[in-house]
Amino acid sequence: MRAKRTSLVHLIYFSRLNLSSDPQLRASQLGDITRQAQKKNEFAVITSFLLIEQNFAAQVIEGERTSIQEAFNRIVEDQRHRDVQICEWREIAKREFVHSFKTGLRNTATETLFNKANLLPMLQRGTPKASAIHGLAIGLQADAMSKQGIDHLFI
Repeated sequence: MRAKRTSLVHLIYFSRLNLSSDPQLRASQLGDITRQAQKKNEFAVITSFLLIEQNFAAQVIEGERTSIQEAFNRIVEDQRHRDVQICEWREIAKREFVHSFKTGLRNTATETLFNKANLLPMLQRGTPKASAIHGLAIGLQADAMSKQGIDHLFI
């Protein structure tokens, strides 16, 4: 028996970022991305997790097929991204992320998870694995939830 088709999909992509090297301006630019994406994702009922590693972005986006296509089209057209590449686009049975837009950056609190994922060398070669991006995003979400005292998700 064939599995029932669903219109719920996830898309994993990566890109190079066109952001300032000045730390204050870069933080402001990332804040702009967050505000704009969160508003649009909430309206389109999209959940996502964006990873930032040096001048690279990698993101898992979940939602209805047409909403994901529209969101991805906006990302491709966004001048803050270049060399946008899809790693994976597939149907999913249920969502794994809880926020309309969450960002994970490498810092002292997340260093261990970023090191374990070893994503940067793959991004630099232009060959990141969808499983590495997905695994890091899930790990960062779980870490943030556990710090809030949440031990499991009901999605």
